[in-house]
Amino acid sequence: MTEKQRVNIGKQHPASYKALIALSAAAEESAAVAGLDPLLVELLKIRVSQINGCAFCLRMHTRDALKRGEKSDRIAVLPAWEETGYFSETERAALRLTEVITRVSQGHVSDDDYGAAAAVLTEEQISAVAWLATVMNAFNRVAITSRYSVDGG
Repeated sequence: MTEKQRVNIGKQHPASYKALIALSAAAEESAAVAGLDPLLVELLKIRVSQINGCAFCLRMHTRDALKRGEKSDRIAVLPAWEETGYFSETERAALRLTEVITRVSQGHVSDDDYGAAAAVLTEEQISAVAWLATVMNAFNRVAITSRYSVDGG
């Protein structure tokens, strides 16, 4: 690669990056308290990273999900989750909400999308999913802007 090296914004402003890590920990704790399965949390992180095209986060969270016991088939079909029978009603509601939050510039979070989530998820779960999506979108932007390297090794 011949492109100029990018500033690693996490290292350039470590206090901001540490605050993002703390926010992530709080969001994960909220998800646990809300009763969201840790495997679902990893799938949501993967899905956000797929939409945003963040190779660094995709590799990290795919590895994390597999270590936690997620099935490779579910990860493989995640971009087409709506077409499969692999995901529970709760997972589907969380994935749908996560996707519309991630794609907020393409029409905001519509009443229909929010209503579909609210029909399945508790208010605590909706909030937890929204915070997980928000944090993961932020991490994707840090990694993509800084061009975190993803080597084949």
